[in-house]
Amino acid sequence: MVQIKVPATSANLGSGFDALGIALSIYNIVYMEESDHIDIKSLDSVDVPNDENNLIYSTARRIYEICGKPFKGLKIRQINNIPIARGLGSSSACLVAGLMGANALLGNPLSKEDIINLAAALEGHPDNTTPAILGGLVTSAMDEGKVYSVSVPVDSHVRFVAMVPKDTLPTSHARYILPDSVSRADAVYNLSRAALMTSSLFSGSLENLRIATQDRLHQPYRMGLIKGSDTAFRIARELGAYGVYISGAGSTIMAIIDNKNTDFLEQAALKLKKNGIFDWSLILLETDFNGAVVTNNSIQGEK
Repeated sequence: MVQIKVPATSANLGSGFDALGIALSIYNIVYMEESDHIDIKSLDSVDVPNDENNLIYSTARRIYEICGKPFKGLKIRQINNIPIARGLGSSSACLVAGLMGANALLGNPLSKEDIINLAAALEGHPDNTTPAILGGLVTSAMDEGKVYSVSVPVDSHVRFVAMVPKDTLPTSHARYILPDSVSRADAVYNLSRAALMTSSLFSGSLENLRIATQDRLHQPYRMGLIKGSDTAFRIARELGAYGVYISGAGSTIMAIIDNKNTDFLEQAALKLKKNGIFDWSLILLETDFNGAVVTNNSIQGEK
């Protein structure tokens, strides 16, 4: 049996639509071994499909097909710590777990580069799957099915606060509302800020992040889909966040803060409640620099 530990990811970082992503310190844990049938269970309270529609299962089966290996079934156990449909890469984590777990069971016939390319092809874009595999802050581009990416460390003073609404926001809906084309001015606006984002997080020029998280390609259209988002943005800025952005397609609002800003979570929770927002959860996160890790491990208490 193999264990796959996959980090959450936050894509776009405001200006880097479908290009920037960062791995963060929440993890889904998946146990996987070959079986003669489908045997899928969640080890927590999260309901997951227990048939062929399970994303981990269907993705793992794809690896067997690509490698020309016979496939009968899998035993899968899931621990689902990444909030689902909140813009924190839960579906990408399932894809990566399925790909890397199956590859390990088969003796690693595919390279990490192969896995990165396949994950991006299945997801449709690399901004979540690539940082989930590599860790760190990742800039990615795709060309003719190949992912070109660079992972860099993030300044040690940076922390992230995920402000997670109770309401979900499916990525398909959040993409549907986006315009098919943008003006040259808006394209330049985002290009300059995306470049500023990567260099600022890497170098520690954190005062630039207020500008670097600004965007004209997706956030203005998605704000109206997230009830309370305007208030969350305002509160984060009032409490000294370097930058605030919609994580992925939403609904999570992500604040980038200094590690010395120790009162942020408590004060943000109080201010949200004062503004009538009672059902959001706040999670303090650090950058994950390892990416997904596969080990030989068994489930405690289960044979």
